[in-house]
Amino acid sequence: MRFPLHITTDNIRLQWRNARAGNRRYPFVLMLEPLYACNLACLGCAPERHTGKLADRLPLASCLRAVSDAAAPIVSICGGEPLMYPELPELVEEIISRRKHIYLCTNALLIERHLFDEIPPDKRLTVNIHLDGQRETHDYVCDRAGVYDHAVAMIRACLQRGYHVFTNTTVFKQTDIAEVEKLCAEMTEIGVHGMLVSPGYHYESVDKDMFLTRTDIERKFKRVLEFSEHYRLTSTPMFLEFAAGLRDYRCSPWSTVTYTPRGWKGPCYLIGEKYYETWEEFWNGVDWEYWESRQDRQCQNCAMHSGFEASVVTELRNSPRDMLRLASWNFLT
Repeated sequence: MRFPLHITTDNIRLQWRNARAGNRRYPFVLMLEPLYACNLACLGCAPERHTGKLADRLPLASCLRAVSDAAAPIVSICGGEPLMYPELPELVEEIISRRKHIYLCTNALLIERHLFDEIPPDKRLTVNIHLDGQRETHDYVCDRAGVYDHAVAMIRACLQRGYHVFTNTTVFKQTDIAEVEKLCAEMTEIGVHGMLVSPGYHYESVDKDMFLTRTDIERKFKRVLEFSEHYRLTSTPMFLEFAAGLRDYRCSPWSTVTYTPRGWKGPCYLIGEKYYETWEEFWNGVDWEYWESRQDRQCQNCAMHSGFEASVVTELRNSPRDMLRLASWNFLT
């Protein structure tokens, strides 16, 4: 299977439970950002995600309350660099005890120090390592030499120790898609369990000419779509067709909710129009209909998986063919 069985069954239960309750909108994923501190300042990252102080991190109790409030089956722990979060071992243990699945997003620099001896492998834990290209490209994006070689060494070490490992690659304007395919081939040879390839989002606070227009995204992802069947990409075929401009979806900003040191981020993981202190204020305060429509100027060049993979899933009921195709894609790998 492309995803562990428990992730598939948990998501099916989530959809069934909400369908019975008559809920059209509900979180699939909680993006939990316990801190904004980071040991890198990557060129494509919004400054607020790597300029925070460790002292300003979320308390453990606040993180766990957010997990309960969102009630999503998947928790993506990001930031910032989550391996800098002192309470991370307790946070991971508590989330797993609640039968949630964790994607631990990391640049891999602190894996030896804060993963191997503190957080054991678990079927409900995926280590998600950032790789935005091969050596020259990734080190350029990270603005530091040697990051790529260290990340690849840590991927090998994680796999040897029994961790479930994904890689996460963002496509920018300058990204050579042929290099992305070579990276996928290299990661396949190493034995990673999955690879996420997604178009970058243009944060207004990042003043660099490296982000994609909608035309750029479609052109590049037509190439990704061509080689996707040869590798364990975690993006669904329908999402890749959407990114390539071959089909269209409304956004599902409510599917990936984000909790940060500033509170609940609205309307989505990418756009912080407003931060809310409580879950109720956030869930009832965002104009979901407006943001679903993609009419806002900040949405014009967005094709991020965080907004559209849930749209693929919720539209499956309208297409038995897509439903069978998705089942085949997940089970026959």
